[in-house]
Amino acid sequence: MNRERSRDLYDRALSVLAGGVNSSVRATQPYPAFAERGDGSHLIDADGNRYIDYVMGYGPLLLGHDLPESVRAAVQSHMSAGPMYGAPTEIEVELAEFVARHVPSVEMLRFVNSGTEATVSAVRLARGYTGRDKVVVMQGGYHGAQESTLVEGSPDAPQPSSPGIPQSFAAETIPVPFNDTESLEAVFEAHEGEIAAVLTEPLLGNTASVLPVEGYHDRLRELCDEHGALLVFDEVMTGFRVGGLQCAQGKFDIEPDLTTFAKIIGGGLPAGAIGGPAEIIESFTPSGDVFQSGTYSGHPMAMAAGLETLRYAAENDVYDHVNRLGEKLRSGITDIVDERAPGYTVLGTESMFKLVFTRGGSEGVSDSCRAGCRQEPDCARFERCPKTGADVANAETERWDRLFRPAMLDRGILLTANQMESQFVSDAHTDEDVEETLEAYKAYFE
Repeated sequence: MNRERSRDLYDRALSVLAGGVNSSVRATQPYPAFAERGDGSHLIDADGNRYIDYVMGYGPLLLGHDLPESVRAAVQSHMSAGPMYGAPTEIEVELAEFVARHVPSVEMLRFVNSGTEATVSAVRLARGYTGRDKVVVMQGGYHGAQESTLVEGSPDAPQPSSPGIPQSFAAETIPVPFNDTESLEAVFEAHEGEIAAVLTEPLLGNTASVLPVEGYHDRLRELCDEHGALLVFDEVMTGFRVGGLQCAQGKFDIEPDLTTFAKIIGGGLPAGAIGGPAEIIESFTPSGDVFQSGTYSGHPMAMAAGLETLRYAAENDVYDHVNRLGEKLRSGITDIVDERAPGYTVLGTESMFKLVFTRGGSEGVSDSCRAGCRQEPDCARFERCPKTGADVANAETERWDRLFRPAMLDRGILLTANQMESQFVSDAHTDEDVEETLEAYKAYFE
């Protein structure tokens, strides 16, 4: 494929944008394909190349690139009435009412502008509500570009994962492995009365969609209740994608104390939210003492896009469609790698999927895991199926980044930038898209 215009645009961007991009994950090698426009399930780049798109904006585009007329009309109506006011509007009340009706743990919300802002505010709220400082996070999880969670290492030796974060900040964050209840039990014992919250994605969406083992979330809930800490689900990625309108917490039948949302809740426009019981959410100012505010929070166009996207999904069997295609992709990829690269592992659930280049092993996949690893103890691959962020990081990440993704791009398949990021099916994708994608996977492994 000819990508000369993308190359030239990247050359220009390097002169005026840090690293040539505005989000580090976009800086694919040797240079990114610059987007020109979207078309349903496809993205067209600046050179006119057409790709089946499984990035989908890194998750927000549940309906694909062509928004239904109801969504476009709602956004255009609010734009024509005036882009924003610095005053409350009816549309933000309507979206809050919709979310509170459908997500079991949510009675009340505070809207913000991004997933990062949602998790920043949720951590502050948890600390303010409990009067405690320490927050537990999962190794390999991601909760936005914030000081409290850009932390790596072990429970006994947390370290900032980026320059610019003081060690004193990292000292208040305790990273533990996902799916490891024993580590979490030990942390609660060592820090009795100090932990404000356990913050986790319901599944590690930012680490290839690693699913929880059976009973994991139940034990998190028990430990938080026993020790007076809040359980915070980061559903920025899974919210209104996994588990439908009840989100992943509905799928896994767990009610967290707080939930953070973004991506789909804004229908492709910048929006986020923190939701939970009124008793906790009303700790935000002005009803409480925990400060939170934002000029663009509850932006009318973003609220309209989010509300109409969710209404459309509820009324048009969107979840049945995307989940069926997601299962078809995962099953098809499993069949391909079983035959040609049996050491690799397919992860994901519903409309999320990822092939992880795990190392070694040739055990067969159980029937229950054919549509992606479900952490089934009876599966012959259970012991080596990725269960933590480290398990994914220890895969052949360079092979995926430098060989597999570029080869798929040349075959007209747009995948996320690296081995860690999950991929997404939208309502615009078709069976023909999936079949073409599987043919591209098959051709790579021949």
